[in-house]
Amino acid sequence: MDVTLHLAQDPEADALLGRSPLAALTGMLLDQQVPMEWAFKGPATVAQRLGADDLDAHEIAAYDPDAFAALLSDKPAVHRYPGSMAKRVQQLCQYLVEHYDGDAEGVWRDAATGQELLKRLTDLPGFGKQKAQIFLALLGKQLGVRPKGWREAAGAYGEPKSFRSVADITGPESLAKVRAHKQEMKAAAKAAKASGK
Repeated sequence: MDVTLHLAQDPEADALLGRSPLAALTGMLLDQQVPMEWAFKGPATVAQRLGADDLDAHEIAAYDPDAFAALLSDKPAVHRYPGSMAKRVQQLCQYLVEHYDGDAEGVWRDAATGQELLKRLTDLPGFGKQKAQIFLALLGKQLGVRPKGWREAAGAYGEPKSFRSVADITGPESLAKVRAHKQEMKAAAKAAKASGK
């Protein structure tokens, strides 16, 4: 895996996401309740604070939980909720060590179908169906991981040029389109909630 992603909108952080399966998975895990760029810059920040140029699932899984939470909490914090996200990142790494010998790419390397890959992704700690579908779409659209039926398994996120998620971000212009789509969805949800009262 060695492609150029543009999710963090930061050259160093994006380079890490493009070459490191674990960094990409971790960025996706962090992508909630914070701006996308902040979430996807997180893996590079964690690696830097660990004094490494990549993340290592074995190292993170075995790290002292309090020390790892402190590492994510240092200013600037890796996430709005650094303590709970530190726990989730460690759970993800522990799962990868237990099921894939710490090899994040093992999650998708030999998946025969999109449905199988979706199941593997939803089995990961912190990955619900939506997050798994978005990551599956990212794998297919930008990282060349395309098992049979991957678009269908990714749902609406797999549609070409749908600009619904990080799977479609290739630069500032597409980031703006994805952000606009998210704002439309929030406004629609708010309006639906208001009319339902």
